[in-house]
Amino acid sequence: MAGLTLDRVTKVYETRRRGGVLAVDAVDMAVEDGEIVGLLGSSGCGKTSTLRMVAGFETVTEGEIRIGGRRINDLPPAKRNVAMAFEGYALYPPLRIRDNIAFGLLRDRRPKAEVAARVAEVAALLEIGDLLERYPPSLSGGEQQRVSLARALARSADLHLLDEPMSQLEPQLRAILRARIKDWLISHKMTTVFVTHDQTEAIALADRIAVMEAGVLQQFAAPAELKERPANLFVAGFIGEPPMNLFKASVDRSGAQPLLVVEDAAGRRAFDLPLPDLPLADGQRLYLGIRPHRIGFGGGGISARVLSNHWLGDQTHLGLEVGGLALTGVADGAVEARPGGEIAVELPAASLHVFEPESGRAIAHGARLAGADRGAAA
Repeated sequence: MAGLTLDRVTKVYETRRRGGVLAVDAVDMAVEDGEIVGLLGSSGCGKTSTLRMVAGFETVTEGEIRIGGRRINDLPPAKRNVAMAFEGYALYPPLRIRDNIAFGLLRDRRPKAEVAARVAEVAALLEIGDLLERYPPSLSGGEQQRVSLARALARSADLHLLDEPMSQLEPQLRAILRARIKDWLISHKMTTVFVTHDQTEAIALADRIAVMEAGVLQQFAAPAELKERPANLFVAGFIGEPPMNLFKASVDRSGAQPLLVVEDAAGRRAFDLPLPDLPLADGQRLYLGIRPHRIGFGGGGISARVLSNHWLGDQTHLGLEVGGLALTGVADGAVEARPGGEIAVELPAASLHVFEPESGRAIAHGARLAGADRGAAA
């Protein structure tokens, strides 16, 4: 097996009405041998186009794709030694499910006994053993998706590509299969790239996640890094559930205590926070962010009005209002706070994220400058 390298990979679709449409913009990415990588983003962000260029179903407009150092831009899909699970399943209707799963193995000229054992093993993994003698048209969408996934996982290829591999599955089954599939990929040392719009799926499966938007790779990093050290405002607001609280703010060094002045939607002073030890100029405009889980309750010098209090069984989600600004907080366990009442909250300096308002680039996380961040997109 081998790693995957994308070097300034670009895709432009030519259309009659709109001319050239830039779908993927100079993406650089290096996937290590045996690594599991998720391409995460909203619909139309370029993640599927990227996957299809790697598979060979879309041409590369510019740049280079390599598997194990071998340039594959001009190779047909069958010559790339890539196994793919398609979002649209792409099963062969005249073949039984058993033969659909075995198709790639037989094409690779594997011994029949080995093929039969592999088919049985992967069918058990995905709970489709009772479907092997049936035909694709007789299956539900979720069952067909598991067959497509089984066909890809059964193969020993240089690279495995999975396009929305569990989008049609029921939530409970999806949660069970995520863990099984990850164990399978790790135990078989399968270099894997999968596309998803589901953050939970990306975080559960991936060693690293490539966050894409408008064809641009925003950040490529481990899940914890994306949450704790987002490269820009987009990643900060996109990653995390509930999403990061973001506010406009400015620096005030006029007094003995330097402050961050947080503003409401009309630009009025909502509340102040102590300025972390950062080289920020007086009057400098910024965006501030804090994750809902990092807000402290019952202490601190900020009084918040409680708008809502939702107990979710193991967490409390609080909707708050501070100086005209909406704020979401999450606490482990129950929080005694009635809607309409007041609660003291703390926004710790060590948990604040600071961003440039124009470019959206991260300036700092807590008291640490963001310039040395690993995983930030260039």
